[in-house]
Amino acid sequence: MQTAQAILAFGSNIEPRRSTIEQACRALRQLPGISNLRVSTLQETAPVGVPESERHLLFLNAVAVCETSLSPEKLSEAVHRIEDSLGRQRSGSYGAARTIDIDIIALGDLIIATPMLTLPHPRAHLRAFVLAPLAELLPDYRLPGQKQTVTELLQSLSSDLRPLISDH
Repeated sequence: MQTAQAILAFGSNIEPRRSTIEQACRALRQLPGISNLRVSTLQETAPVGVPESERHLLFLNAVAVCETSLSPEKLSEAVHRIEDSLGRQRSGSYGAARTIDIDIIALGDLIIATPMLTLPHPRAHLRAFVLAPLAELLPDYRLPGQKQTVTELLQSLSSDLRPLISDH
């Protein structure tokens, strides 16, 4: 595969949240086929669609943009290996607390839907916790299939995002 721009979103709501996201970024930087990784500042957000008992577990979110020569399947496999190495438990329960969640938001201009991967991410354009950090890095970017830029999409949503200092 030729080199393409990859956009990845990170989320963590089990401590040490910041350290876990930083470790995930370091692991991505070390992958063959990944280059020029840039990471947004961290954003703290309230969880959405989770049981009342877990609403106090705030998320830290970030977005990374990089160049990759990996195929969508190979990138997905690599992301899952990183999640597993950082203690990700897949409970099958939507919104469950997690040490790390790494979603592939887009890969070049690919639009695909397979049982294992949908690109662009089907809900990215509706999630302020993805759009805000992405707009920091690529304010005029349009997700494949979207007419509005990420900045315009973000402006159409209301959110409670609090940027945190990041050392990326």
